[in-house]
Amino acid sequence: MDVKTELLPKVMEAAVFAAVKHQYLRRGGYDQLPYINHLLKITNELITIGGERDEALLIAAVLHDVLEDTDTNFQELSSLFGQEVASIVNELTDDMSLPHKVRKELQVTTAAKLSRKAQIIRLADKASNIRDIFTYPLNWPLEKKIAYVDNAEAVANEISGENPKIDAWLRETILWARGIIKNS
Repeated sequence: MDVKTELLPKVMEAAVFAAVKHQYLRRGGYDQLPYINHLLKITNELITIGGERDEALLIAAVLHDVLEDTDTNFQELSSLFGQEVASIVNELTDDMSLPHKVRKELQVTTAAKLSRKAQIIRLADKASNIRDIFTYPLNWPLEKKIAYVDNAEAVANEISGENPKIDAWLRETILWARGIIKNS
């Protein structure tokens, strides 16, 4: 892997921060997997599948849920990791006070307004989540899984084009998931 030597310590600093902030959080329904696994997987997929080497994008990827899921605020994130990273994470943060269905609809209707880096992270997050939904033991009804895949596809239809490798991976993932659904 050719990740710049100076990039690794900064991404690892963000990973440690995310691990501490998410230390008591588990992914719902995934046999209580530590939440940090999700954040690390997405960051790794952006590097290995997407070929991403942009510092702010990778740091934001590992932190993309920290405002949504923890007591971290924008100012803290900005002071530790910079304004650009904090802004990308803020763009990706759902308003958890809204009903689930409304949050998913907003992801579609606001997708085109996301910055380039936020769009790439959003699509990698969708692809990774779909892979997890259909791989890990998860007590989701089939209808909820289908709704997630439909939402991911709707988001992708709004914002594909910023990283062709991530776009292709998400499209491949959606087709893979639809094959599983068809055979269910």
